[in-house]
Amino acid sequence: MKTRRTALRAMGALTLALTLSVSAGAALAQEIVIKFSHVVAPDTPKGKGAEKFRELAEQYTGGKVKVEVYPNSQLYKDKEELEALQLGAVQMLAPSLAKFGPLGVKEFEVFDLPYMFPSYEALHKVTTGPIGKEMLGLLEAKGITGLAFWDNGFKIMSANSPVTTPDDFLGLKMRIQSSKVLEAEMSALGAVPQVMAFSEVYQALQTGVVDGTENPPSNMFTQKMHEVQSHATISNHGYLGYAVIVNKKFWDELPEDVRAGLDKAMAEATEYANGIAKEENDKALQAMKDAGKTEFHELTDEERKAWVDALLPVHEEMADRIGADLIARIQAETGVK
Repeated sequence: MKTRRTALRAMGALTLALTLSVSAGAALAQEIVIKFSHVVAPDTPKGKGAEKFRELAEQYTGGKVKVEVYPNSQLYKDKEELEALQLGAVQMLAPSLAKFGPLGVKEFEVFDLPYMFPSYEALHKVTTGPIGKEMLGLLEAKGITGLAFWDNGFKIMSANSPVTTPDDFLGLKMRIQSSKVLEAEMSALGAVPQVMAFSEVYQALQTGVVDGTENPPSNMFTQKMHEVQSHATISNHGYLGYAVIVNKKFWDELPEDVRAGLDKAMAEATEYANGIAKEENDKALQAMKDAGKTEFHELTDEERKAWVDALLPVHEEMADRIGADLIARIQAETGVK
């Protein structure tokens, strides 16, 4: 760990020295380089949003900024990327919201609560409103500036056996992100949660290291998980989204005109990314159905009630960790009780 941290610090120092052009001596540099790293495929909502931001950022800054996008964990895996950002080895990330709990900002785990957001419309009341702004502000103490929330979508459960009822999960090894809420969710279903980096999931499913996982369809399809999962249930039990974040020192030291151009680019990229998220997931789901390798199950009203009854107690269980007041405020916005 110490060797890796030292290497990241060295990379950060080199990057800041050579590419940022934001300090007193940076007048010699003609271009500001923003390395934008993420862990999913380019043809996902996040991947397309990152490319849109790259295009707009370079346009709105008049070529003063060059954005380099690194998808599919090319630079850093899940467990490494936030530390790399804090040390300045990379300037921009869009990690899933679950990543901020282990960082010490447990409030973000509210987004992992099952059946918390009944629709994109309800979700956006939170992410684009005062609550969302307050939550991004919590990252400042960690040396991070939060710029925007980006959607992926609502998750489905997959496994190599039918998972149509809560009882079907008993004893299954289910891959999750590092989140106490997701651990509680799987435990409530009787499954055994297994924390694992996103880049390692396909092989783990293929070899039987884990039995199943949860993902929005776009992630499942672009990572070809449907090729190694025989069953899936369209449960829409949870939400997966991202926060676009930057190294605070880097952001604060940017010239005002450059930062204004990047703000404009981010606002438009966010509108674009969130506008295509549902469509991309619908297309991915249909593509997996057409492939015929996974049997997809639509929950009946009665089955969905059984899922809700099994999972809603997680809200109360996690209240002390996340904050009962925050949960109540979000429930008031979304109408979930």
